[in-house]
Amino acid sequence: MTTTQPQFVPNSDGRELELLQYVYGLPNLDEIRGHPDKVVAAIDEFVEAKSRRLMNVGVAKAQPITTLISEIRPETMIELGGYVGYSAIVFGDALRRAGGKRYISLELDPAHAAVANMLLDLAGLRGFVQIIIGPSDRTLLDLRRRGEVTHLELLFLDHWKDLYLPDLKLCEEHGLIAPGTVIAADNVIIPGAPDYMDWLRTPVEKKREVVKADKSGNGNPNLLYETMTHEFVFPDGRRDGVEITKCIGVQA
Repeated sequence: MTTTQPQFVPNSDGRELELLQYVYGLPNLDEIRGHPDKVVAAIDEFVEAKSRRLMNVGVAKAQPITTLISEIRPETMIELGGYVGYSAIVFGDALRRAGGKRYISLELDPAHAAVANMLLDLAGLRGFVQIIIGPSDRTLLDLRRRGEVTHLELLFLDHWKDLYLPDLKLCEEHGLIAPGTVIAADNVIIPGAPDYMDWLRTPVEKKREVVKADKSGNGNPNLLYETMTHEFVFPDGRRDGVEITKCIGVQA
């Protein structure tokens, strides 16, 4: 299956670098160093103090995913869309505490990846979390071809919303998704990922028809999913949600 992914185009007003300067300029930096929870708190403090919104998963929406990590106890967790490392710090810390071996974060923007690496270093997670720069489809296939990832245990989607479905189907087609795989997808309400949500809920027979009509390849229609949207309403009235999905079988 071939997908068209955006190439990196610088698109920032500098708030990510401003975040890094803010955190590393804090007077209690030595007390923060080595403490993932304190680094995350410092990032949240920056957002509040500077009124500079960042594309972070946030404490509320992170909670059901950290609960999943403690329940599933995967060896490896992969995220698509690392941004400045907020989720990698929160989930990487949870994964390490659950006995996991590595957290892989795929990020398209090299500047964002650099900021993330600095914050991960401050949190004491630089050796545990690996950031790979490049388009998610190419990187996923590279990991698969090299045998570094043979199947997905827990996948977090938080990159371009219109890539949720193509990347899901790519993983299906190359055998990365199997019974037991769990996928958490952020921002499924705002801005939303309706085609992704539809595919998860479409019956196998209907998906087979879609794949049959599309000769270029279109995922694995035989996979069965159990999925649920966790909705959140924020103090300012904004609504959003995290979709938690488990592959529960393969229909013959």
